[in-house]
Amino acid sequence: MIMHFQFKPLFDNKNIPGWNFSFYYKKQRYTGIYHQTGKIEWTTNTPEQAEMDALTSQVHELMLYHVYD
Repeated sequence: MIMHFQFKPLFDNKNIPGWNFSFYYKKQRYTGIYHQTGKIEWTTNTPEQAEMDALTSQVHELMLYHVYD
């Protein structure tokens, strides 16, 4: 389960889409960039392939809930 999910706009002009995000998963911190297209660019601690799909799906859901709601 993702814990302490946070995000902030990439740009000072908040009309330009793109967000930095971070969260903890299994006591490890992950960070990345969520692009307007839904593409996730991991910037630190890329998840293992076995967990990549689940974490990517959870990040998408959280971003849709917080940003596009």
